[in-house]
Amino acid sequence: MTQVMTLDTLSDELSAALAPLRAGERIRLLHERLGTRLVATTSFGIQAAIMLHLIHVHAPEIPVVFIDTGFLFPETYRYAEDLITRFKLDLRIYQPTVSAARMQALWGELWTQGKAGADRYAMLSKIEPLNRALNETGADVWLSGLRRSQSHTRADRPLIERQKNTLKAYPILDWADAQVDHYFHQHDLPRHPLAAMGYVTMGDWHSTRPAVNEPAAATRFNGEKYECGLHLASGVADFQI
Repeated sequence: MTQVMTLDTLSDELSAALAPLRAGERIRLLHERLGTRLVATTSFGIQAAIMLHLIHVHAPEIPVVFIDTGFLFPETYRYAEDLITRFKLDLRIYQPTVSAARMQALWGELWTQGKAGADRYAMLSKIEPLNRALNETGADVWLSGLRRSQSHTRADRPLIERQKNTLKAYPILDWADAQVDHYFHQHDLPRHPLAAMGYVTMGDWHSTRPAVNEPAAATRFNGEKYECGLHLASGVADFQI
């Protein structure tokens, strides 16, 4: 119960402190308050350069965890190398304990096997590696680049929220799409190569497609869901995270 009370109290305190601040100030404050309790994550997706640049400028000591599922687009891997070189990140790469080839050989294409298959895939390729990262870094506050405007599943998110045994903090949660575009131009940040091909969100190659006059949520998992399991308070994320 001690940890529950500590996290809940911390959530209330941080929410009040972050609300009036700008994104970079939020990241700096979180690092100053939390130190080694704080870790960031990145997928090197469509808007990843923004959070990584903010961390680079305001708190470069924060460890950044990258979950490499083994199923990312080749362009994502090359984009990741570009951003890593630019920002000199404290990058920690975590991969599933089961390789992509072994996973397919033993269980086939799990992402095509309905909800049970998709949940198992998320657990193996994303949730378990992230659990391991949190355990090994000792962090219990997780910095993420979610934004409310990305999906209806994120529309009501608070700046700080409890998810299992961690707190999640969203420094750019209240940014509109126009702010994202402005930040890219203001700081001359490189775009993900697939953005020019109509991709508005980014994930594994087998579950992401470009948008065709449709919302971002329709381009992931054939429109059946938007979240991979890491950012849900229920469902797949009922596994410890």
